[in-house]
Parts: sequence; C-alpha cells; structure tokens
Amino acid sequence: MHPENPKEVDVIDKKTTAVLETISIHDAEVAAGIEIFAEDDTHLHRALKERHIGMITLVGVFGTGLFLSSGGTLAKTGPVGMCLSYLIVGLIVGMNQMALAEVAALAPLTGSTIRHAEIFIDDAVGFALGWLKVWNAILPGALVSTALIMQYWSNLSPGIWITIYMVPICFTNIFSIRIYGEVEFVFALLKIALILILVLAGLVVDLGGVKGQERLGFHYWRDPGPFASYIKTGNLGQFIGFWAALSSVVYAYGGVQGIALLAGETRNPRTNIPKAAKRILYRVVGLYMIAVFILSIIVPYDDPKIATSDGTAAHSPYVIAFEKAGIKVLPDIVNALTLSSAWSESNLGITQTSRILFSLAVKGQAPKILLKSSKKLKVPYVGVAIGLVFLTLAYMTLNSTAANVFSWFQNITSSVLLLEWIIISINNIRMNKALKVQGYSRSDLPYTNKIAKASAWISLFGSTLLLVTGGFTTFIHGHWDTATLFSSYCSPILFAIFYLGYKLVKKTKQVPLEEICLPALMDDYHSKPEPPSEPLRGWKLLTFLWA
Repeated sequence: MHPENPKEVDVIDKKTTAVLETISIHDAEVAAGIEIFAEDDTHLHRALKERHIGMITLVGVFGTGLFLSSGGTLAKTGPVGMCLSYLIVGLIVGMNQMALAEVAALAPLTGSTIRHAEIFIDDAVGFALGWLKVWNAILPGALVSTALIMQYWSNLSPGIWITIYMVPICFTNIFSIRIYGEVEFVFALLKIALILILVLAGLVVDLGGVKGQERLGFHYWRDPGPFASYIKTGNLGQFIGFWAALSSVVYAYGGVQGIALLAGETRNPRTNIPKAAKRILYRVVGLYMIAVFILSIIVPYDDPKIATSDGTAAHSPYVIAFEKAGIKVLPDIVNALTLSSAWSESNLGITQTSRILFSLAVKGQAPKILLKSSKKLKVPYVGVAIGLVFLTLAYMTLNSTAANVFSWFQNITSSVLLLEWIIISINNIRMNKALKVQGYSRSDLPYTNKIAKASAWISLFGSTLLLVTGGFTTFIHGHWDTATLFSSYCSPILFAIFYLGYKLVKKTKQVPLEEICLPALMDDYHSKPEPPSEPLRGWKLLTFLWA
C-alpha cells in the first residue's frame, strides 16, 4: 500500500532519512572502531596470558631500586622515613593503576597510554610522550648494569659480558611474544623466590637466629633513630631527607604502568589487564613494603657503606646486614638476583622500544615500516632491530669518561615515569567526562572500580607534586647542582617542546568531549565478548603471587 496523502509521504521520507542517517552513523562508528584496532589485530598476535602480563610487569619493577639503591634512600631519611616513602608512593602508584585499568579495558591497544592520549586528550600529547618513552627505552642502562655486576665475580672486560648478554636478549625478542612471556615469567618467579629468601634471612638476623648475634628487634629505629637528617639538621633536615627520598622511591616503582603496554598481544585483554593490574598492586606494594620494612630493622641508616654504590652487591644494604651477621653466601645470592633483574630489564627495554615505535607508527607519527611484522610469529621485527642496534651504546662503558656521561644522560629521562602517571590520570578523567557528555554511564564500561574515579585525581595531584619538586634540593642555599637541576627537569621541558612543536606543525586541537570515539570503543567491546574470569577460591588464593 502507498499513502495517498502527500503529507504522509513527506513524513515517511523524513523517517526513512532519519533511519538511514542512524544506520550511516552506526556504520561510521563501527568503521572507526575497526580503524582503531585494525593494526593491532592485523600485525600482532594475542599470545600473552594473564600470568604473563602480571609477571612481565613484576620483572620491570623489582630491580636495582630495591636491591642496591634502597641503601641510599635509607641513608637520606632513616628507617621510618623510608617505610613511609615507599607506602606513600605505593599508594599513588596503586591509584594510578586503577585509573589505567579502566581506560585500558575500554581501549586495549599496544602502546597503552600513548594511544589513549590520542583518543582522550590530544594527538600531540601521545606524540610527545611516545618519543620520550622511546628515548628512555633505547638507552641500554640495564645492559650496562649486567656488565658492571659481573665484575663482582670476574675481572674480564665489561665488553665481553655486554656481548654475551646481548645474544639471549636478541633471541628472546625475535621469536614469538609467547616465548618472551614465558622467559620473563620464569625470571619473575625466581625473583619472587629470592626476595622471600632475603626477607626470611633478614628476620632470622633481626630475631637473633644467627649464632653470636644478639636480637636486634627495633634497635635501629631507636638508635640512631627513626628519621635521618639530610642537608640540614633538626626537623627541617628530617623533612628534606623524607621528601628527597620520595623522588628516588618513584623510580623504584617504575615499570608498573607497563602492564597495559602489550594489550594488543594479550588474550582477553578487557578481562585480564584489569585483573593483572589489581594483582600487580598487591604483589608490588606488598612485597616492597615487606622487603623495605625488614631492611629498616637490620641496617642502621648511619652506616657509611649504604650511602654509596659501585653497581654490585658489595654496597647493597642487605649484603651489609648479612655480612655483619657473618652470613657469607648471601652477597653472591643478592648479586645473582641483581644480575637477573638487570638482564630482564634490558630484555624488557627492547620489547618496549619496538611496541612504542609500533604505536607511534599506527598514528602516523613514525615511519610506517615500523608496522611490519613477521608473518608467522607476528613480531614487529623492524622496531626490535632498532632496539637491538641501540643496545650497542652499552659499549660506551669501555671508556670511563663516556660511561659517566652516558649515565648522566640516562638519569635525565627518569622523570618520564611521573609524566606518564600524570597522563594516565588525565586519560581517565577525560574518559569519565566524555561518558557523561555522551550519555553513557560508568556501568557501560568493560571494567570499573569504585575508587578509580577519585584515584585518578589523587594520583594526578601526587604525581604532579613529585614532578615539580623533583630537584628541590638544588635550590637549597649552598647546594646548587646544575646536573641535578637538568636531570630533574629535562624530560618535562622536552615533553613541552615535542608537544608544542607537533601542535604548531600539525595544527592539532584537544579532542572535544562530545567527539571522543566512545561509540566505536563500546561497539568493539560488545562485538568481542570475553569469557568471565574465575575467582580465586580455596587453595588457589595462594596463586595470586604468580597466576
């Protein structure tokens, strides 16, 4: 039947047009979603399981910051100050993880925060952060550490050890990401086991379980005291020491945010990344706090050996405590643990470099050749090759002057960690604002956490404060140090240069809240259902350390 009334025809035409427009809008949203995930789905293989993701991040966190550098932190702020420093930064990191988990579940993309910044903030932010992270990842500081650590046992040239350790790093990264995941999983298990050994040995020492050693208890909390003075004396000196320690503790937690970097190669990422984020928080903050607490009761902060480090276990605060107790085998164990950590960090650096370059290439901010991946293994081999080439910079350590300069330049990139935490928080804040503007609710997200919305603001404030005050000691009268100032604020300045330069050239603008591609992300979420995760019950609760 056809309507005879022209007005009825007009009404039908309008309805038809509206339906067609709705269909075309939906098709456009679907196409946008396909475009966002196209490169990840085409060039990468989702082979990593939840246990791989969690343990890869664990490997990147527990390293020289705990085993070697914690002595310097203890010397600056004392036992109670050190415990508070690790707790405060751990809370900031934990809140940041909750914010990241929500965004990463909605947009599980390789490069994580770099891609998220493009979607939720501004293309220029992703460009600036991406290239800063490339710079940070390609510097082979961890490989240099392996050569230095080996000098604890051998007098061979560091160049020999650099070459030896480069070979397995090369093979681990050119094969399937699954192989890389399994290798790092084993190293992470080993690291957890050895941390537990240190903790138990520390308890034995503290409780007087070593022959000829008196029970320490909390003796060192009373003498020389709970807080150390740094630069100044009295309460002011104690506060300066505590605040200076916060900056060093930030770098000890560095790597936690990398949990979503390999989202494009993770199975069921919308389920597994949030779960791994929660568990890595328990593992990292929990193990750190236990290890640091034990350290605070077995070593006095005024021991002159702990304030310096030669890169080996000789000046590790744990080793110093065990040597005092007459336990001779522990220095070798700590050095072996530090060596495995340094090797894993170097291995992770190649993986990060290749995936960050991949994510930049997806956005057209790096050459498209970086998207190339092997047909069978789905490994972005061009980025891997570039990372391996930059490993050769480690040979600069063969010249002592070059090594000093290299170490200095490496240190100036460390504030990239805080910059990334800040952007992670902003991504979450803008996502929540866009949800409200576009008529969605938080219940529409693949994953939500009750505290994530507030924690994004708290971690933003905390991270910004730590970044701004990172080099505050150089402004204290009589303590000016140009190198400290430069290393503390070089990365934010470079970020600003990259950001403003890209905006001027590309004329980018902040993405309006109403134009953030939530419909496309939601459509991808609903079109790729994932099986629900099984809760840990009974004896399986013990597996939270490795599952």
